[in-house]
Amino acid sequence: MEVPLPLQRSLGCGIASSQRTHFRIKPFLGILPNGTTKSSGWRTGHMAAKVTYLINASADFSRRRPRKSSTPSSKDSTPRGFGPRTQVPTSTQKKDRKNSEEKEGPGTSSQKEIGSLSADTPDVKIRSDEEETTNINLVPEVDEDGNGESNDEHVVVGLEVPSTREAFSVSKVSHEESVQISDVNKRVIESKDAERISTSEEKLAATGGVDDSYTSISELRRKEEEFLKLKLESEESLRKETIKKLADSNFRKGNKLFCYPELVKPDQHIEIFFNRSFSTLKNEPDVMIMGAFNDWKWKSFGMKLSKSHLKGDWWSCPLYVPKEAYKIDFVFYNGQDVYENNDEQDFCIAVEGGMDVFDFENFLLEEKMREQEDLLRQKAERERQEEEQRYIEAEKAAIEADRAQAKEEAAKTRGMMQVVMKKASISVDDVWYIEPKPWDVEGSAMIRLYYNRSSGLLSHAKDLWIHGGYNNWKDGLSIVSKLIKSGKNGDWWFADVVVPDRALVLDWVLADGPPQQAVVYDNNNMQDFHAIVPKSIAEELYWAEEEQILFRKLQTERRSREEAIRAKAEKTARLKAETKEKTLRTYLLSQKHIVYTDPLDVRAGSTVNLFYNPANTVLNGKSEVWLRCSFNRWTHRMGPLPPQKMIPAENSSHLKASVKVPLDAYMIDFVFSEREDGGIFDNKNGMDYHIPVLGGVVKEPPMHIVHISVEMAPIAKVGGLGDVVTSLSRAVQDMNHNVEIILPKYDCLNLSHVKDLQFHKSYSWGGTEIKVWFGKVEGISVYFLEPQNGLFWVGCIYGRGNDGDRFGFFCNAALEFLLQNGSHPDIIHCHDWSSAPVAWLFKEQYMHYGLSKARIVFTIHNLEFGAELIGKAMTFSDKATTVSPTYSREVSGNPVIAPHLYKFHGILNGIDPDIWDPYNDKFLPVSYTSENVVEGKRAAKEALQERLGLKKADLPMVGIITRLTHQKGIHLIKHAIWRTLERNGQVVLLGSAPDPRIQNDFVNLANQLHSTHTDRARLCLTYDEPLSHLIYAGADFILVPSIFEPCGLTQLTAMRYGSVPVVRKTGGLYDTVYDVDHDVDRAQEQGLQPNGFNFDGADAGGVDYALNRAISAWYDKREWFYALCKCVMEQDWSWNRPALDYLELYNAARK
Repeated sequence: MEVPLPLQRSLGCGIASSQRTHFRIKPFLGILPNGTTKSSGWRTGHMAAKVTYLINASADFSRRRPRKSSTPSSKDSTPRGFGPRTQVPTSTQKKDRKNSEEKEGPGTSSQKEIGSLSADTPDVKIRSDEEETTNINLVPEVDEDGNGESNDEHVVVGLEVPSTREAFSVSKVSHEESVQISDVNKRVIESKDAERISTSEEKLAATGGVDDSYTSISELRRKEEEFLKLKLESEESLRKETIKKLADSNFRKGNKLFCYPELVKPDQHIEIFFNRSFSTLKNEPDVMIMGAFNDWKWKSFGMKLSKSHLKGDWWSCPLYVPKEAYKIDFVFYNGQDVYENNDEQDFCIAVEGGMDVFDFENFLLEEKMREQEDLLRQKAERERQEEEQRYIEAEKAAIEADRAQAKEEAAKTRGMMQVVMKKASISVDDVWYIEPKPWDVEGSAMIRLYYNRSSGLLSHAKDLWIHGGYNNWKDGLSIVSKLIKSGKNGDWWFADVVVPDRALVLDWVLADGPPQQAVVYDNNNMQDFHAIVPKSIAEELYWAEEEQILFRKLQTERRSREEAIRAKAEKTARLKAETKEKTLRTYLLSQKHIVYTDPLDVRAGSTVNLFYNPANTVLNGKSEVWLRCSFNRWTHRMGPLPPQKMIPAENSSHLKASVKVPLDAYMIDFVFSEREDGGIFDNKNGMDYHIPVLGGVVKEPPMHIVHISVEMAPIAKVGGLGDVVTSLSRAVQDMNHNVEIILPKYDCLNLSHVKDLQFHKSYSWGGTEIKVWFGKVEGISVYFLEPQNGLFWVGCIYGRGNDGDRFGFFCNAALEFLLQNGSHPDIIHCHDWSSAPVAWLFKEQYMHYGLSKARIVFTIHNLEFGAELIGKAMTFSDKATTVSPTYSREVSGNPVIAPHLYKFHGILNGIDPDIWDPYNDKFLPVSYTSENVVEGKRAAKEALQERLGLKKADLPMVGIITRLTHQKGIHLIKHAIWRTLERNGQVVLLGSAPDPRIQNDFVNLANQLHSTHTDRARLCLTYDEPLSHLIYAGADFILVPSIFEPCGLTQLTAMRYGSVPVVRKTGGLYDTVYDVDHDVDRAQEQGLQPNGFNFDGADAGGVDYALNRAISAWYDKREWFYALCKCVMEQDWSWNRPALDYLELYNAARK
């Protein structure tokens, strides 16, 4: 209920009290608005609590109450509120008021003042027991006619609204306290105080000024304090009475505790009461409380309870409820080991009107995010400081090294100079001399050098030239001048020479022409001529300065080198990060024909729209599609969200649904169904759909992956298997997962690539001791198993008659090592026939004996060997892969594969971007990226032509880098060589054949081509690593015409260097090369652009079709071709994308 109570009158002067009182009363001093002190109406405003309160008061108060008041008028003669008694205005006052009104004019009428005042007047509310409020409108007084004008003088008092416990006349009290203003308070307010205030005003008005007002001010303050004291006493009395009633009620009910107020809200002070006699603490002298908020998750507290004023054994303590609380959890105890915990359920009090559980969880996540951001900033600052300290220390060491080197070089130079100076003179009779004599002219910078032509080898020379320098040719050839015939007797010639400032000795030879044109020299019998420079700089000072010059030069050169290295490293890191980010976007776009999100980059805490096209899935034609979604690989605390029916998207064949992504999400997981209760599902063939979330407070927990393999590059590499094991491990480890490799310790290992190799442990299995060594290879943890039975002390990896037994023993020993080492990997990844036994040995012998957490993933690299072992591994593995999607389809009919297609996936291999990097390739003449690919490849082509003795011409160049086997299409390679030469191109082949017959065949072809097309064809029939880099960079096209190719890395490496691939459509070649004329749509499905030329057949016609189009494009559309080179170079064929696919496979295996 709201009741407006008008505050009718106020004191007739500006008054300011102390900060602890309700009034801020300040005497008005200064010039009045109309220049008079008697007849002028005045008012002032005072800002408090961001609101201006203006109260009009008159020295002459009307005894009638205002019309617009809902408060009943008083029956006695004293007006309500603080209105003083009415005074009768004198004639002088009326006259002054009239003059004032005339001066102010119509623009300052009293009515307008009242309107302005009412607009700025706030309401003060009181909350009653029933949570109703009473509005107290501070309004100007009006007469009975409703007019705002009055014949009284108007005085304005500025009142500052006090804090919650310092309300002016009525306090805002919580409804639990049930505070009411008693009749006694009303009488105090309306009668006693009002009369005294009125008396004070009369005295003040009688004096006509403010000088005598301080007595009434002091009286007002005292009464105000008395009023406040009475009000607080009343409130406290009511509070105690309410608590007493609650205590009696809870005692009768047998409750152990209650709180006041009963309804607990956030950001509130409460009091908890506990009846000790009802608890296990009834005989304990002390009672303590221990608790926290929100299921014990937020702000713990603890304190000692004190005996309350209530009858009985009630103890109490105050407690502040924070604004984040939704529940208070606590127990009582005696301070030691006796607890009252509500029968092990703990006590709890619900907090109303604040956060709920999920709001609080989000709040905690936000707090955690801020903490993580702070930690990251602190970590970055620490790393910056550490880096700065390392730089200072490295710079200090480098400066010392530069200084030592400068000193050493200066000493070496000085020694050689001393040898020269011993040979130097001031002249040689009948050969040369200098004028003026240097010792006669101090500080001369110009000398005239005379030479007797007839004294040496130049006696018949038509012209004479001096080629000179100084200080043992310190700056090389710095003096060049033509000699002139002298008029002196004999065959004397001269030249004027400027002596350098820091010269100690001059060095010269004489010739019959200037540099680069001279034929005959007189070099003093190969000793050169040397002349001492007298009165030059002191020798010790010279060498001290020379050492300092050398030091500064070395510093400048070193810092330039370091800056170039640093800039290159920063650019390499930036390019890697950009490539990785671009690959992730490409990965997400590759499934856009089925599902995608808007925005594409999903961020934690945002709402994302998910679009799904059922036409390309098993749900094609279904009347309804339901989204089933969760987060964090289906492990999120909120569990799966309720099924959501998808709706048609505007102007699209896709369906749409919106999902709110929580702050602690790192992955969105979803599948689709035809009905709310299930039916047919689209779960991406058991893999489920997953989209990464950026910016979450929780990161994906790392998996523990162990590769068991018999090969690993670069320490034990035979074929592509070793490259895959190393590169895949590095890529997955870079995504913050833990990766280890178990490898046999061959006696032929290349241990130079193993860092920190050390003995780890030994164990026994199979009747033999097995030593375990540990080291790091390219940053990956590797365990080397060395059985003491000598199975791997045979000098090779493959080729022994017992390879099956050797590797079978290794597989069992590897699993035994995991078991005895206490490892609990999530994934055990085995490769090809050589480690295939791991799959069934694990399932049959180890899965139920300590390694139950692991899942088996098996990869087929080459199906030509060990088909029986591969088939058995397919049976026992949880997931299986091969090296490209197309190859997986090509081999799907194989008997060892066909029964297991439901778990068989094709994932492309990648290349190592650090090994194959044209920007950091030491074998190239010019480093380049896609930004300067044309210049870089042109320089590489010229270097390649020069190295192989080919014609340096602007011709299309086709490169072929391969093993010469029938699988690689050697008959197509031969045809392509001749076809390229017919099109006036150049061709370079690098490779060798394991079959001697094929090798001899290509040796004969090489001899023929080198004689008939010596300037346009070269066949290098042995492997040469530096040359392979130069061919990848210098060739315009790389030909790969394989008959079958599970994956193929040649075409991927070619594109890394900006060379356009020309390939046959098979296996991984088809999965990675998209024809510029025929595969635009297929490329776009993968988020790519066309990148090469391909052909279908295995005959000459197929090769001609692709090769002719490629060479014609080079001749006819050069700018387009250069753009294609840039495009293929910007595509990422590293392990970034395959690693994402393998992680999805690993998680699917664990699901």
